[in-house]
Amino acid sequence: MSKTKIKQLFSWPRLAALAALAFLVLLSGSSSIFAQAVTQGFGADTVLQKGVVVQLDKTDTTKVKPVTLESIEEMYGVVVDANDAPVTLSNEGRKVFVATVGPFDVLVSDQGGTINPGDYLTISAIEGVAMKAGDKEPVVVGRALDAYDGKTNVIGAAQVTDNNGASRTVNLSRIRTDISVSRNPLLRGETPNVPEFLRKASEAIAGKEVNAVRIYLSVFVFTVSTIAAGSLLYAGVRNGLISIGRNPLSKKTIIRGMFQVILTGLIIFIVGLFGVYLLLKL
Repeated sequence: MSKTKIKQLFSWPRLAALAALAFLVLLSGSSSIFAQAVTQGFGADTVLQKGVVVQLDKTDTTKVKPVTLESIEEMYGVVVDANDAPVTLSNEGRKVFVATVGPFDVLVSDQGGTINPGDYLTISAIEGVAMKAGDKEPVVVGRALDAYDGKTNVIGAAQVTDNNGASRTVNLSRIRTDISVSRNPLLRGETPNVPEFLRKASEAIAGKEVNAVRIYLSVFVFTVSTIAAGSLLYAGVRNGLISIGRNPLSKKTIIRGMFQVILTGLIIFIVGLFGVYLLLKL
């Protein structure tokens, strides 16, 4: 290889581009590690044990307190030990360390049923204690990395009151959880006030729950397109047959016109169906 080719291969612009690419790769990797490794120190008015799910105190954002069902939208993170992460950001006097992302132990109960790896966790009826999330809780604290059946590795028990007002005992434990406070992907809204067959049909088409406004708009579009296409087809075929009877010599021309009318009607109907699909799907 000639010197000229070597110089072209290792030119400054190429070396600079490679260096920049390497820097970006290292930066993206280190930022991910940094995000998972950093905890922040806060104050608290009560003693908070490891694994408690907390929120920021509205009156003093340098403090945290346990999350409750009423304040689930304010969920912030999980209390961890100071040594659980290699990097901790804290001022003097702030001895409660909170993680907002990464794998840490979370205090859980079996109130929502058996927890399996991959299940979303949310706050339970016990303040600061998580449980398996259903489709009604708006916020989750993360996804379970371990399983908990309410029988093994039990560290305590507590009394809770269910939606029917009945009291029952739940067992507590700590399990490894990939913490990432976010909206609950399982959340379902209120059932739309529409006939059952329309609701099921719309959900089958959209693959998700659809609100009543979209369902009724879809019914309107479908009805209008069907009536328009049907009227056009009926009128076109009827007039074509009458014309053939009156003028048999123009049969080919009339039939060609009938096919054009039929095609137009089918296009209108298909466009209407596509509009219904978009209304339900998007």
